[in-house]
Amino acid sequence: MPRTSRLGLLRDRDFGRLSAATAVGQLGDRIVFLALPLVAIASLRADEFQVGLLTAMTTAGSLLVGLPAGAWVDRMRKRSVMVSTDFARALVLLTIPIGWWADLLSMEWLYAAALLHGMLTVFFDVAYVSHLPHLVGRDKLVEGHSKLSAVRSVTSIGGPTMAGPLVALIGAPATLLASSAGMAMSGLLALTIRGREPKPESSERPRLGREIREGLRFVLRHPVLRAIMLGDAMFNSFLVMYQTMLLVHLDREMGLQPFAIGLVLSGMGCGALLGALAATRISEWVGYGPVIWLAVPATCPLTVLMPLARPGWSVYVAAIGLALLSTGGVVRVVAQSSLQQALTPDRLLGRMSATTRFVSWGGIPFGGFMGGVSGSVFGATGTLWIGAAGMTVSFLPNFLSPLRVMRGLPTDHAASSPAAAPR
Repeated sequence: MPRTSRLGLLRDRDFGRLSAATAVGQLGDRIVFLALPLVAIASLRADEFQVGLLTAMTTAGSLLVGLPAGAWVDRMRKRSVMVSTDFARALVLLTIPIGWWADLLSMEWLYAAALLHGMLTVFFDVAYVSHLPHLVGRDKLVEGHSKLSAVRSVTSIGGPTMAGPLVALIGAPATLLASSAGMAMSGLLALTIRGREPKPESSERPRLGREIREGLRFVLRHPVLRAIMLGDAMFNSFLVMYQTMLLVHLDREMGLQPFAIGLVLSGMGCGALLGALAATRISEWVGYGPVIWLAVPATCPLTVLMPLARPGWSVYVAAIGLALLSTGGVVRVVAQSSLQQALTPDRLLGRMSATTRFVSWGGIPFGGFMGGVSGSVFGATGTLWIGAAGMTVSFLPNFLSPLRVMRGLPTDHAASSPAAAPR
């Protein structure tokens, strides 16, 4: 295959800058994923409930600002939102090592930082997803999502691999300096994107409530968008419940050091990279609708290998199951993200993204909280069993919808109407 064909969108200067911003921002985010809970577990000696509550605070922003974020982002240029939220997240993360060095850091401090960081991430993610159709055009959405997922997957490998030795060398609080630097660099790179979407048209008296309701009605009345949203809500709740106790399980019950924990999480990044590279071909072969529900029962049962593991080599066998979970997850996300945006008119992209995120991610704080409660009652291992079972059955909303037989992407805006959706 000619080199230019393989590169595709990466030859576009602005898309290349977005990819670079994605890489460094995701690298910082992956370090946060490992380092922030370890600050609580290792540095502040948090118990299982406190770790679960910290996870809930990290994702509670979706509930607090999820719906209005879409309406606000639809009124603004997406690139400006991405840049400002990247810089703000960098400052929030910087407060944690400063608080540690000043001997002021507490669980309350971590809760507040996690909540604020999560709220800013809601705005960033809504703008990030909504900006892609403007940057690459609707005819290249699948390629754009696949390449960005590949970039994010590569950094998902490097992030934990880098974070593990850093935590062991300088401690978890100081490691968050690298996360802060990554967020700041992401903002600087996004600032260099030259192509700017037209300024959104707004009425003389925009009404937030009316705009939110319009986005809600569009998603809830569309059988395909509604099914994707509900399936994601189930999956994410149980995934976070599982992940909340995964670090506790690896640290306290398997006796792994930070470097080894980083290797396990890097394996998940390898699986995600494989999924990103194969997503387009698998989606075209299986069909965009079927692949969304088939990916779940094909990979989620493998997560039971972790609670079955014992200290030693079996932990790394279980890590292969987690890697395959990530493979299926990325294939599913690339397919459904492309389908969601293909079904949504430009003026509703932000609100569609925010509405689906509000419901899909709304269960994440609940999952984190329930992970902490379950960990206190059943232990980390028991909670992993519950999370694995819940993830496995989350395919049902998509299976019971038109996605079961919907093989291709719509090619015109008529398909964006709920009435035009396949039934």
